[in-house]
Amino acid sequence: MLQKLNEKNHGFSIKHVSSESFSQYGKVLDSSLFREAFSYLDQTEIPNIGNYYIAHDQQFADFVNDKSVYADVFGYMPIQFGYVNGNNSFLNALEFHKSSEINLIHTPLVLLLGKVNDIHNNEYDSGLLEAFYIPSDTVIEIYSSTLHFSPCKVNDSGFKCGVILPYGTNMDFVKASHFHSNEDYLLFKTNKWLLAHHENDTLIQKGAYKGIKGINYQVKY
Repeated sequence: MLQKLNEKNHGFSIKHVSSESFSQYGKVLDSSLFREAFSYLDQTEIPNIGNYYIAHDQQFADFVNDKSVYADVFGYMPIQFGYVNGNNSFLNALEFHKSSEINLIHTPLVLLLGKVNDIHNNEYDSGLLEAFYIPSDTVIEIYSSTLHFSPCKVNDSGFKCGVILPYGTNMDFVKASHFHSNEDYLLFKTNKWLLAHHENDTLIQKGAYKGIKGINYQVKY
């Protein structure tokens, strides 16, 4: 799969999540500790078009009886159990949180990742991104210093990805009450700072900061 993806995508290299390069963005966790979550994601559906994101699914949270591994990752903060299923293929935007994020990769997909400290004057050059192929039933922790957004599909059927975050993240649209730093202009939702690519009219119309310059990369398969 990875070789085929790199043959299709000449503008950038796609690396395996097991590569050393991924260590600056996050780490791979023991997927055997997340079997309950994968069982729940089995029951979810992929929309015919676009993405479907739910920040917190209480049925998902109730389904997972053993939450000890999640508590360890988040230091016993209240957490939310969400997921994103869909058909996205483009970069479109980049976000970061003031916390780690657990991604439960239930189907193979590609993530486009960058570093928060490469944002300068609220602009980010998409040429700095690194792309990672992640096989099915892989669990990763993405660090708070990592820019990320929607997964990209690697087959016609789309993708499924569980998203675990501190409770309240991504739930409400908010704006900073004071603008003391450039970062304050990027606050888009609760615990969500966002840069949109200038081609993403949908997010820009919702108030997202237009700050990604360069190519709006598409992952082809």
